[in-house]
Amino acid sequence: MSTPKKVVVFDYGFGNIRSAERALARVGADVEITRDFDTAMNADGLLVPGVGAFSACMEGLKKARGEWIIGRRLSGGRPVMGICVGMQILFARGIEHGVESEGLDEWPGTVGPLKAPIVPHMGWNTVESPTGSTLFAGVDADARFYFVHSYAVHEWSLEVTNAAIRAPQVTWATHGERFVAAVENGPLWATQFHPEKSGDAGAQLLTNWIETL
Repeated sequence: MSTPKKVVVFDYGFGNIRSAERALARVGADVEITRDFDTAMNADGLLVPGVGAFSACMEGLKKARGEWIIGRRLSGGRPVMGICVGMQILFARGIEHGVESEGLDEWPGTVGPLKAPIVPHMGWNTVESPTGSTLFAGVDADARFYFVHSYAVHEWSLEVTNAAIRAPQVTWATHGERFVAAVENGPLWATQFHPEKSGDAGAQLLTNWIETL
C-alpha cells in the first residue's frame, strides 16, 4: 500500500480550513493545517483556501509569508491548489468597491464584480471543462459544483508561445456572464467553486489532484 500524500491546508486566517481538511482526509490524503514555513514548503501538496475580501486575504497571506511559500513552491514545480478567493488572489489584481488591490500575479488578469441578476452567485452550477482535463477526469459533464462568490475573472489572457510548454487548461461557468471556474497550469491548479462542498464530484476533483502529487 502506498504512503498517503502529505497535504498542507495553509492557515492564514481566511478559508474553510476544517471542511477542506475533512474532504482531503476522506479521499486519502495525510492532511495538516498549518502556517509553518518549512512544513508548507516540504508537503507534497499545498492547498490555499480563501473566503471574504480579496484585499483582506492578500493581507493575511503576506502576514503568514504565504506569497513566499507559494512562489518558491511553484518555482520548484511543487503543486499548489487555490480554492475560491484562494484562486482569485493568484491573479494580478482584484477590484472591490472601486478599490484595486495587488494579487500574487501568477496569472495576468483582474478579479472584478460578477454582473448577474442575483449576486452573490450562491449554490450549485455546472461548468465547461476542456477536453483532456486532468482535474475533471472521471467527472460527468453535467456534474454540479458549489459556488459562493460575488467576484470573478471574466477573461483569460495568458498566452503560451513555447510549443514545448503545455498551455493552461481553463474551465468556465456561467452566472449572468461567463467567468473562469477553474485553471490547470503546470503545478498550479485552482477552482472558483468549493470542491470540499461539492459532494462526489468535488471528491473526484480532489482525488485527481492528489494523484498528481
